[in-house]
Amino acid sequence: MSKSKQNLIIVESPAKAKTISRFLGSNYRVESSYGHVRDLPKSKLGIDIEHDFQPSYIIPRKNQKNVTKLKKLTQKSSKLILATDEDREGEAIAWHLKEVLIPKDQEDALPVERIAFHEITQTAIENALKSPRDINLNLVWAQQARRILDRLVGYLLSPFLWEKMFKGLSAGRVQSVALRLIVDREKEREQFKPQEYWTIAADLLSSSQQPFQAELFQINNKLLDKLAISNQNDAQKIVQDLKNASWQIINISEKLLEKSPLPPFITSTLQQEAWKRLNFSAKQTMTLAQKLYEGVDFGEGPIGLITYMRTDSVTLSEEALNKAKEVITQTLSTQYYCRRQFKNKSRLAQEAHEAIRPTNPALSPYQLKGKIDNNLFKLYNLIWQRFIASQMAPLKTKRLIVEVEAKSEANKYLFKSIGSQIVFDGFSKIYPIKLQEIQLPPLKAKEPLQLVKINPTQHFTEPPARYSEATLIKTLEEYGIGRPSTYATIISILKERRYVERDEHKRFMPSDVGLMVDNILRTHFPQIVDIGFTAKIEEELDEIAEGKKTWVTVVKNFYEPFKSNLDQKYGEVAKMNMTEETNEICEKCGAKMVVKYGKYGKFLACSNFPQCRNTKSLNANQNTHQICPKCGQGEIIIKKTKKRGKIFYGCSRWPECDYASWVKPEELKNKTDED
Repeated sequence: MSKSKQNLIIVESPAKAKTISRFLGSNYRVESSYGHVRDLPKSKLGIDIEHDFQPSYIIPRKNQKNVTKLKKLTQKSSKLILATDEDREGEAIAWHLKEVLIPKDQEDALPVERIAFHEITQTAIENALKSPRDINLNLVWAQQARRILDRLVGYLLSPFLWEKMFKGLSAGRVQSVALRLIVDREKEREQFKPQEYWTIAADLLSSSQQPFQAELFQINNKLLDKLAISNQNDAQKIVQDLKNASWQIINISEKLLEKSPLPPFITSTLQQEAWKRLNFSAKQTMTLAQKLYEGVDFGEGPIGLITYMRTDSVTLSEEALNKAKEVITQTLSTQYYCRRQFKNKSRLAQEAHEAIRPTNPALSPYQLKGKIDNNLFKLYNLIWQRFIASQMAPLKTKRLIVEVEAKSEANKYLFKSIGSQIVFDGFSKIYPIKLQEIQLPPLKAKEPLQLVKINPTQHFTEPPARYSEATLIKTLEEYGIGRPSTYATIISILKERRYVERDEHKRFMPSDVGLMVDNILRTHFPQIVDIGFTAKIEEELDEIAEGKKTWVTVVKNFYEPFKSNLDQKYGEVAKMNMTEETNEICEKCGAKMVVKYGKYGKFLACSNFPQCRNTKSLNANQNTHQICPKCGQGEIIIKKTKKRGKIFYGCSRWPECDYASWVKPEELKNKTDED
């Protein structure tokens, strides 16, 4: 090899390039592509439908300067090494780089190698360089098929929404299904009718005068379901009967329960747990994880702290398992160690890929505390704890079940009291979980008891909860919609398009615009929002990646019925009337104001448009007819925050009264009624 020439390694990001450079000698030069170097044009469809859907890729203007630089460096190099990420997206970037940097007539002049690694450590980089491979075209075609399908839906269906509704709307292949899930859940909540039910508990004293509580679960050998005691009258009859009953313990049983740790994180479970424990959005989690993977400098130069964060494999390498053993046995003791290798649920999870774990388990989070960004520390701590815990002994608890009989003249009642005590904390020493210990006093079978008080409690069934980021991701995963790398993007798009809003618990509810878009899609394009159909497309993309199907066939089978239906609907569907009359008068011209829909939801506009362009907030017309609980004079009306247009509920007498709440008026009223 000529001394003047270097091997050129190209990765996606400058941070990754900087970290890898630390492990290589002077005969390597590491550069960044800054993500994709080519894409479909924004100004047109960019797909030749007549010729097997061939894409017309372009180099975006923002990438041209860097591509020119990479071309010059490639010509001066002895070898081109493509070291992009190991998933479909990374494989596609590697292929695009080769297509752009190596002229067709010079393909044999310069060796091109593809390397992949799941962690950015010296060992992983050196091993990857020793075993290069060719670009996996099946993965490239799977990514290309996804990109083309999404472009076809987005660029052909969005104009339909513009023509039939109003401009500024857009439709997406996968996010439209996610929107449907959110809308369906909201409809379930609206149609939900609370059912009353009662529970009955007894405060008891043992023969040694020690108190404990038990709950009714059986009457005359019949187990009670949740709604068995459905009203106050039935509850009071039972209470009166129990006051004259004799009480004694009839059985005491003890169980030793073991709870094993969860597997190390994959992409979806990391996003779910980061939301639950850290309140990080899916997008924020992936951004932080990317930084931890590519390299963080905490005093010794950038070091990759975790393995690749886009994975659906729970497999762990032998090296990782051995390191976990060292950490556990040296910092705790051998009784806390339990080796585990987890099985993958996903058919497509590649055993060669690993779960998300720390690259160096011996590097505890506390060694990084104060040395790296606090959010990076929190996420690393979560990943480290979950990985170490996965190789630890089960949590052991002792459960004491006490059955109490209450006999009246007419009936026999059974109550149950459950005590719980941690015998061995196991993995929870590292990965804390919510577990309440309940201590019962010393009790014996056939021991007579003294009744202190009967506690009947009224409850109402609750509607299904709205989706949080965590539960939406879990549901998408269960249905097979999207893939690990797409969940964060799906949610971000729904928020950016303002198809969803957040309630006071930061859970998703559809906006007015989201409801309209969902309605027109499910009415006229049912396949686009069909959960089973979308999951089938995902399976077909997987089959392309496995080499079982061709990408052109998959795209063609989707496009032809979709386009036929779209053409038909253009003729059938009339333009929707997107205005509602009001009695409000325009203060500028005297014409009536009407309700219109826009990108940010409903607003008031002058009916004399375009002669009069007066518009204003719809606040005053969104009366809930509920009296303000603070001042007792104004009414609760819907308002929107200035910055993001987020809905909240406030007093109509503002600024005299500053009452404001994220809680929907009906929900607020229900809470007040229950209290």
